[in-house]
Amino acid sequence: MSAPEPGLRAVALGGGHGLHATLTALRVLTDDVTAVVTVADDGGSSGRLRRELGLLPPGDLRKALTALAGPQAWAEVFEHRFGGTGALAGHAIGNLVLAGLLEVLGDPVAALAEAARLLGVTGRVLPMSLEPLDIEADVTGLEEDPSTVRRIRGQVAVATTPGRVRRIRLHNAAHRDQPPTACPEAVAAVGDADVVLLGPGSWFTSVLPHLLVPELHDALVRTAAIRVVVLNLVPQPGETAGFSPERHLDVLSEHAPRLRIDAVVADADSVSTPDRLRRAAKALGADLLLDTIASGPAGDRHDPEALAESLRRAVGSVRGR
Repeated sequence: MSAPEPGLRAVALGGGHGLHATLTALRVLTDDVTAVVTVADDGGSSGRLRRELGLLPPGDLRKALTALAGPQAWAEVFEHRFGGTGALAGHAIGNLVLAGLLEVLGDPVAALAEAARLLGVTGRVLPMSLEPLDIEADVTGLEEDPSTVRRIRGQVAVATTPGRVRRIRLHNAAHRDQPPTACPEAVAAVGDADVVLLGPGSWFTSVLPHLLVPELHDALVRTAAIRVVVLNLVPQPGETAGFSPERHLDVLSEHAPRLRIDAVVADADSVSTPDRLRRAAKALGADLLLDTIASGPAGDRHDPEALAESLRRAVGSVRGR
């Protein structure tokens, strides 16, 4: 088991199951963890609450809260989802609680702090923006001419497209002519961090959006923190089907060419051409750490203890340069 890193200030950026994996691993290393979460989800329970109430989509925020809460009763309640066919069908209890807090308090940061207090969270969960955002993508392979570029909108549409995503953009949902604005507390957390993590997760809809919020992008470029990218174990059907591990890094660089990375962590069994990945990491300024960090029968989930140990090694390697 990894030894805790006293005083280590860690910030993890992402959303969904990928961010949950990172946060679960970071809890092994330090109590000072801040999650910065995407707010562009437009599907399922989150999408319904976003459309009906005009609030931040709560689903990814809920997952981050329960990851930092660990196994306890309230976390299990937050994750419970109503069945049946009525008005509540498909809603997670935590989504409804967060929606209520957002409406009553009116401040997403305060609402998340209150939810964290309820769950006994050690650490913080912050939205990357205080307003809902929309993802827009340029996609090829949807027309008879495979080079024809189509523009599609919405996180669900981008995540499930049968085409090939070439580039994404991010818009303020209410004011499409205005760039997205970052949550000030998220920008400050990145600036104050000792280590900042990007990935794993849905590359185009959970990881890269953080780089497209100007203030957050600039904070990631300027921070003195060790910047670590954790790669996915397998390509995601639709969104990154056919992507090699090094292609993930290439796409990251295309969207944020000024961003330098210090370390890239990947599962050794998921990388068929380590020399290519090592070259792609080096192009970003990063060391490559290949470890056995997958678990589960299909090897498609990150093992929290193994990932924590790999992250500890990554931080130590960069500090020892």
